[in-house]
Amino acid sequence: MALKLSFLAMLLFLLLASKAKAHASVFDVTSATYGAKPGSDVSKALAKAWSDACASPSASKVVVPSGTYKLKEATFRGPCKAPIEMQVQGTLQAPVDAGQLTRPDTWVGFQYIDMLTLSGGGTFDGQGALAWSQNDCHKNQNCKPIPVNLRFEFLIPNKNFHMHVFRCNHTTFQHLTITAPDESRNTDGIHIGASTGINITHAKIGTGDCVSIGDDSHQITVTDVTCGPGHGISIGSLGRYKEEKNVTGIIVKNCTLTNTQNGLRIKTWPDSPSPSTASDIHYEDIIMLRSAMSASRTLRAHLSLHLQSSLYVPGACRVENVELTDIDVTYGGDQGPLTSQCSNVKPTITGVIKALGCATSTPWHLFLYPRSRKY
Repeated sequence: MALKLSFLAMLLFLLLASKAKAHASVFDVTSATYGAKPGSDVSKALAKAWSDACASPSASKVVVPSGTYKLKEATFRGPCKAPIEMQVQGTLQAPVDAGQLTRPDTWVGFQYIDMLTLSGGGTFDGQGALAWSQNDCHKNQNCKPIPVNLRFEFLIPNKNFHMHVFRCNHTTFQHLTITAPDESRNTDGIHIGASTGINITHAKIGTGDCVSIGDDSHQITVTDVTCGPGHGISIGSLGRYKEEKNVTGIIVKNCTLTNTQNGLRIKTWPDSPSPSTASDIHYEDIIMLRSAMSASRTLRAHLSLHLQSSLYVPGACRVENVELTDIDVTYGGDQGPLTSQCSNVKPTITGVIKALGCATSTPWHLFLYPRSRKY
């Protein structure tokens, strides 16, 4: 009996020791080891804390406590020896002048990391007002890049895009809040490219395209996202460059778009240098409130769903196997009842009243809008 109790005591000791070791694997940038203080530049302290945590043979956590810290720039590289977490409880502020960055397209980057967790409820403040005035990418295809707030590259888990997800697999972003003032130019919330198995859920995004999905993206799921103000949720723009790869398996579900310039869009550049497809796209349980429709002279869309459930399909595009099911739109304006128009697409329509389901035809648009309104 004594031997049994002694053995149980040993197990308890080892369990407590392992827990103590796990708690010890915390790398606090404000500790005496790293010396960061609120109001100061945390760049060197954060880089050293990351380096030590990444080298840890057991799970580790880099902590930025509450407070506001200056961060000139940072690139957190792997591979790390064990799972690693970056917990930002405070606010990290970028330089106002993006010219101070040595990597002109990125403020904070994460590269080549397996089992990364980014948490803490803190803020990455890109301070992008100056950069927005320098951004002419909406009219200049050869524009100079401006920095992305957070760039994730080659992961196995906001001046320009707030978050850029590139060549990442099976990664989840949840409980995010991304905002920018109305005057910010095309500062997409989360842009995804060349990635597979990305999940965005329970997020509040109010800037540019709340979520934009670029070429070579597959099995992307966007659920329970509150979007707006901004442009909406978009696939594209596709077809700008040669040999772009296809987009497949996109699910957008249980999302609410409020005060957005557009709703759900699939966009292509005119006269694309090579063909590509966007397929297996599913929109379900989308609520759009006070969303408006805008037309672009530069971009054309394969399929565009706005508050008015409008679809715009140019003749050069081929759209197949489109289904409109159980769509309910209530118009609260004073410009007449809703109607719709179709061209270059023959959707399967079920559970949709006539006014919302391709009531008439037109040679160049498919719209659903107040009857007295002109576009």
